[in-house]
Amino acid sequence: MPRAVRERQMLDAAVTTFGQRGYRAASMDEIAELAGVSKPLVYLYLNSKEDLFTACIRREAAALVAAVRAGVTGDGSADRQLWGGLTAFFAHTAEHPDAWAVLHSQARTHGEPFAAEVAVMREEIVVFVTSLIAAAAREAHDDPSLGEREVAGLAQALIGAAESLAGWANTDPSVSAKEAAATLMNFAWAGLGNLMEGRRWSPAAAGAAAVEG
Repeated sequence: MPRAVRERQMLDAAVTTFGQRGYRAASMDEIAELAGVSKPLVYLYLNSKEDLFTACIRREAAALVAAVRAGVTGDGSADRQLWGGLTAFFAHTAEHPDAWAVLHSQARTHGEPFAAEVAVMREEIVVFVTSLIAAAAREAHDDPSLGEREVAGLAQALIGAAESLAGWANTDPSVSAKEAAATLMNFAWAGLGNLMEGRRWSPAAAGAAAVEG
């Protein structure tokens, strides 16, 4: 069997085991058995448990980023592009729950260098979403009032919400990718529209409204 095929089998088995058992509890024996190879062969190909886990993170992170980018066709308005990216994100995480567990739960809770690997993936998605939000502002106004810092903050908030929502959606099979994406779009896009129209919440305004009420 070609090395690339054998290695893919090992990574598939490792993602399943790490995702379901956790990094600490997963054993190389389990992974080798699931992959249908000997444990020495796993070590020969991937050196150590840490290197194997890192390889899993890198592969699944690249797959998730590719899925999100593929969901954004580049045609249509910025909101349609963001909708496409979010739908692709939720579809991918639902179809690959073990991979999402590796990226969202396991890698982040076991320190360096694993957390750093996920941070690279997350930053790439944040930059991508930031560009979509900035494009939406340009579409709404020739001279948009949204500053770079505000756009970057909105992108961070949107990605954080998407990550949390994916965790919730994956525990309920009745929640479709489109439903999860629509939930986030209804929450985020309405707020973004208010910002682009110059309507911003402020403590002073909230206090005034409370007094008036």
